[in-house]
Amino acid sequence: MGKLTYDSTLTVDFDDRVLAHLQLVIAAKLRRGESFTFSWRDDPAVGDGRSALWIHPAIPLSFKYAGGRQPSINRAWIEVLMSAANSPSGLHLIPEPDDTIPSGEREP
Repeated sequence: MGKLTYDSTLTVDFDDRVLAHLQLVIAAKLRRGESFTFSWRDDPAVGDGRSALWIHPAIPLSFKYAGGRQPSINRAWIEVLMSAANSPSGLHLIPEPDDTIPSGEREP
């Protein structure tokens, strides 16, 4: 499990593959200076509720991966996550769609 740390005060565990996709979407939004909300369902171990963050370019974020290898990237998933991030409800975890890109065209 990887970790997303927000403002050095909140750390949330995500699967490395999920975290890699979130990092790409969040970084793209922040590079453009765009703020947005990011929400997810909490793990049952921490209450099984929902959490949300206001992501802003001035608030520090870090992404720490448990594994040593970069997970493969599903461009279709990036597109649906980015679409969510650009919506009024903000970025939220969406299940990974079927990979429609042949494996030879995946980013490493």
